[in-house]
Amino acid sequence: MYKIAVVGGDGTGPEVVREGLKVLHAVNGKFGIKMEYTDFDYGGDRYLRTGEVLPETAADDLRKFDAIFLGAIGHPDVKPGILEKGILLKLRFELDQYINLRPVKLYPNVDTPLKDKGPEDIDFVVVRENTEGLYVGAGGCMRKGTPDEVAIQTSINTRKGVERCIRYAFEYARKRNKRKTVTLCGKTNVLTFAFDLWERAFHEIGEKDFPDIKREYAHVDATTMWMVKNPEWFDVIVTDNMFGDIITDLGAMIQGGMGIASGGNINPAGVSMFEPIGGSAPKYTGKNVINPLAAIGAAMMMLETLGEDKAAAQVETAMVGVMQKMKSMSAGKMGYSTTEIGDMVAEAVSK
Repeated sequence: MYKIAVVGGDGTGPEVVREGLKVLHAVNGKFGIKMEYTDFDYGGDRYLRTGEVLPETAADDLRKFDAIFLGAIGHPDVKPGILEKGILLKLRFELDQYINLRPVKLYPNVDTPLKDKGPEDIDFVVVRENTEGLYVGAGGCMRKGTPDEVAIQTSINTRKGVERCIRYAFEYARKRNKRKTVTLCGKTNVLTFAFDLWERAFHEIGEKDFPDIKREYAHVDATTMWMVKNPEWFDVIVTDNMFGDIITDLGAMIQGGMGIASGGNINPAGVSMFEPIGGSAPKYTGKNVINPLAAIGAAMMMLETLGEDKAAAQVETAMVGVMQKMKSMSAGKMGYSTTEIGDMVAEAVSK
């Protein structure tokens, strides 16, 4: 019995989560997997109603689950940053979800803005460090609002945090068993302290424990260029929190857009959280036009992380079959409604 915490969240989040759960129910019936779902009302509506972003017991409550299935966080009536920091970042840090895992995979019948590139060219994974770097909030501001204002934001990188992220990337490349290459994305020519640590750890760990995995390095600016020009060069990219945040959005675009991009916030020894990365898309709320495939893909990632590889593969096969019938991956242009796509994937899984 897997215990799954469900956070529909804001905007279209509950709509896409509903379709993801529909597919999970089909998986449960097909493979005999038992899952127990518990809903949590974390999000903008709760905050506006109670003034509380998260209850004090939230992290402890969620630790009791095997995984968290998240729809979206972000409400048009709540100032940007309050929910994102108060829910997403807080849970990532408190649950020590130190890996942000972002597959970048172009499926058949999905358009990419890259000329002459197809599914055989775009299939790599970004492993982003998820609990350190600039996002820890270290720093401060002096003389705010004056001509002499000073703002400082410090990137925190620990040997422990860097090493466990790099190890995860090497292990993932070995498990993928494709090009068996890990590329460190950094900025060693400018960020000479932080990425000196990253680079030393990268080569020390790789040489000692992963001699079967090829090691490469690319500056972050070069990485963005090669992701556009030669995405087929990449297998697994490992990088810090800020650079990972940036390049994964570029990855989402080259794989066909936010409607298809899924992500996982991973604690290999604890509870992990899976989500579509497109946000709450409030302008589409309640219209039944949002693409649920990113949420279904997040459910697929959850199954894979829980060790249910056969079930995850069945979901991916079902998704690919449905994509062949869709006109577009964009909201309102798919040729089907949100619920119809969920029904089609669920039916394909059952068959």
